[in-house]
Amino acid sequence: MYKTFTEVKKAISSGESVVSIVEGYLQRIHERAHLNAFLEVFESSAKEQAKSVDEKIANGTAGRLAGMVIGLKDNICLKGHKVSASSKILEGFESLYTATAVQRLLAEDAVIIGRLNCDEFAMGSSNENSAFGPVKNPLDSTKVPGGSSGGSASAVAAGMCTAALGSDTGGSIRQPASFTGTYGLKPTYGRISRYGLIAYASSFDQIGPFTNDLSDAALLLEIMAGADEYDATASEKEVSTYSDIKQPEFKKIAVIRESFETEGIDPEVVNHMNDTISKLKAKGHTVEMVSFPYLEYMVPTYYVLTTAEASSNLSRFDGVHYGYRSSEAKGVEETYTLSRSEGFGPEVKRRIMAGTFVLSHGYYDAYYTKGQKVRRVLKNRTNEILNNFDFILLPTTPSTAFGINDVKDPISMYLQDIFTVHANLTGNPAISLPLGKHSNGLPFGVQLMADDFKEKELFGMALELENL
Repeated sequence: MYKTFTEVKKAISSGESVVSIVEGYLQRIHERAHLNAFLEVFESSAKEQAKSVDEKIANGTAGRLAGMVIGLKDNICLKGHKVSASSKILEGFESLYTATAVQRLLAEDAVIIGRLNCDEFAMGSSNENSAFGPVKNPLDSTKVPGGSSGGSASAVAAGMCTAALGSDTGGSIRQPASFTGTYGLKPTYGRISRYGLIAYASSFDQIGPFTNDLSDAALLLEIMAGADEYDATASEKEVSTYSDIKQPEFKKIAVIRESFETEGIDPEVVNHMNDTISKLKAKGHTVEMVSFPYLEYMVPTYYVLTTAEASSNLSRFDGVHYGYRSSEAKGVEETYTLSRSEGFGPEVKRRIMAGTFVLSHGYYDAYYTKGQKVRRVLKNRTNEILNNFDFILLPTTPSTAFGINDVKDPISMYLQDIFTVHANLTGNPAISLPLGKHSNGLPFGVQLMADDFKEKELFGMALELENL
């Protein structure tokens, strides 16, 4: 099956139709249904789209993504199709509009093949919190694919689509990319419009791609990025030609010392990072250890702020306007209480309650205000580092994928995001590259962060890391 868009384009130029390419992916999805990556396959609409793209190819009017088959995380809207954020509370809900990012892909003739399982409302690091059961890692089906965009990572790694979209609030693209051996990009906050993304934490969420090669990620970003009249937080900054990737001359790279000293980090991950540093130095780059003494504060700060935002965002799901409504409820108050109690899963309820608590009278300053102050300290220190260096290099995850049901304690699960929440708290772009291979046979990622809106430079350095 075609893993990259380059392979797809080669097949098309050799005479293969987009319809047959889509049928190949549909067959693959059917064969790998046990992975539970897809919640719904848009078989008929994907074939119709493919037919229309074939006609455009024949008359020379096809867009830049003609033949690319893309899966959508189940919190990204596509008009006329269901979207549920993998939650019972949005049962039966059909989207009334299409997300801006998706609209831009469709305008370039991408084919949307289905919606992908995820942790409920994008809350989780293992894809075990979905109302529709866990997703399995295609490299070892006893392992998790990571979360919350586990279905997207699994589908791309298993060759069930050329690329997939996920959302990244605290590592939900990069962590599953690390666990499945794929490329996962979280762009700068505001680089891609969030219009049509079901919100978890609005000042953190960012849409990004999963791919099997670097150039596909760059091309997708180039097409999705840019200002949007429907999203005031989308940046007006000009979109670079990200797809024109150039390896850089000598660069200065900072390595966060504390990331190597984290309790529970796999020694093989540390060894691989050290090896990468040696190779970078051998190629003439300057690599220096820097101190970022706030590592242990990042996950608590992240959870204080994101749960507060989730408590606010998720109040709109009430059993009254749309989605799931409890059949047992009598009266307005009971409709709210029972619909939300029955419709939300345990992790979502845990986060809503935590967020409501940190926003409550008497605790607001102690938690939420303090969290915002810490966020500013983190951003200032990150800016300081990036004023002196071009990039920050760190592991994506402390280990390879863990077993399904292995991590039972919520706090241990939250700590899976220890290296990824940084870029969400500060808004910086970051990418996970599948460059590590453990002796247990599973992959792990190397993560690269850059200054705001420096994605073009990020891709260049990522190419350099690939070629070490």
